[in-house]
Amino acid sequence: MHILLKNVKIIAPSSPLHGQQKDISIQNGIIQQVADHLEDARATVISGNNLHVSAGWMDVFSHFCDPGQEHKEDLQSGIRAAATGGFTTVMVIPNTQPALHTKPQIEYVLSKSRHSAATVLPIGAITKNLEGTGLAEMYEMQQAGAVAFSDGIKPVQSPGLMLKALQYVKAFNGTVIQLPDDQSISSHGLMHEGIYSTQLGMPGKPALAEELLIQRDIELAKYTDSRIHFTGVSTRQSIELIAAAKAAGIKVTCSVTPYHLSLTDAQLINYDTHLKVNPPLRTADDVKALQEAVLHGTVDCIATHHLPQDWDAKQVEFEYAKNGMIGLESAFGVLRQYLPQLPLEQLITMLTIHPRNIFGLPQPALQEGATANLTIFDPEAGWQFTADHIASRSKNSAYIGEQLKGKVHATVNGPVFHINN
Repeated sequence: MHILLKNVKIIAPSSPLHGQQKDISIQNGIIQQVADHLEDARATVISGNNLHVSAGWMDVFSHFCDPGQEHKEDLQSGIRAAATGGFTTVMVIPNTQPALHTKPQIEYVLSKSRHSAATVLPIGAITKNLEGTGLAEMYEMQQAGAVAFSDGIKPVQSPGLMLKALQYVKAFNGTVIQLPDDQSISSHGLMHEGIYSTQLGMPGKPALAEELLIQRDIELAKYTDSRIHFTGVSTRQSIELIAAAKAAGIKVTCSVTPYHLSLTDAQLINYDTHLKVNPPLRTADDVKALQEAVLHGTVDCIATHHLPQDWDAKQVEFEYAKNGMIGLESAFGVLRQYLPQLPLEQLITMLTIHPRNIFGLPQPALQEGATANLTIFDPEAGWQFTADHIASRSKNSAYIGEQLKGKVHATVNGPVFHINN
């Protein structure tokens, strides 16, 4: 396999090549040359007017539904969705059937996704079968290849269990991921509790349900001196709590979703079930606070929360619709469209360097002799997102028909090359 990237601008803040326009020759998954005016008659040539290249992007919270719900997504369709969106590494949550709560399940995901356009890294369950009552076999899963631990979309409710989990992962310097939602508070809430939930006559989920759990888990992380990562953070107060914890030296990191950075509860006025997510869409003030937190560096990385749902799960009354939307294919375009003030270099750092640092993963090198792990994109290209751009088995996206900015052209993950049509 020979690939030649022609006249691409390199975005790699830690590299001396950062900001330079170069040709890059790749053979059999290895970067052979980075230089000016390269030629290779045998190569597949990738060229364009404004192509950029960076280390391959990484997502830290996606659901590939495999095993158990392959009609929504399976590992191969999830990998295609990831590569289409520019991601060469994806961490997948354990909310499968059976759950990823034992060593054989971790090995299943790794063995079924080897040598693919995107590297799939399983997150092991904190509790047995995601039931929230007893710890799963965390050490064995870590030895088998689990990169972090979480109960995914079923956040750990027991403070005692969370305390044990935080203590347990210290043995191997692991990280616990928590989606902050105290489910004892308005467990029947369908959207953010506020003006619009009142107008629409829908039961609300208050911001307090998120903020209390963040406050609790920050105290547990402080007590154990262990590492916790909050994902799907959605309120101003949550961000303030996390910023204060970071300033106090507590080992806290966080990620936000593209949809929490771009959509508000006001858009639920038409009862669009594609907008039913958890944590729910919040107020315009919360969105502004999240955007400021991204710009100021309080938010460490982006998490797509790619959560496929089949047609039947969304084409029902709002009350009965399942939570979640897909997000891998649209993430970059949404972020560039709705956060134009975010410097490209900072965004790429949030998609490449930060997530790998948080979870102790090696950084891909953009240099001669290194294994190619690259994303090729045009950060300025305007385009309309349609169902044709979706590689996922599910189409539950609120952005279909939207004008986005920033388009992915191709990815290289070792010997596997993926190009978008």
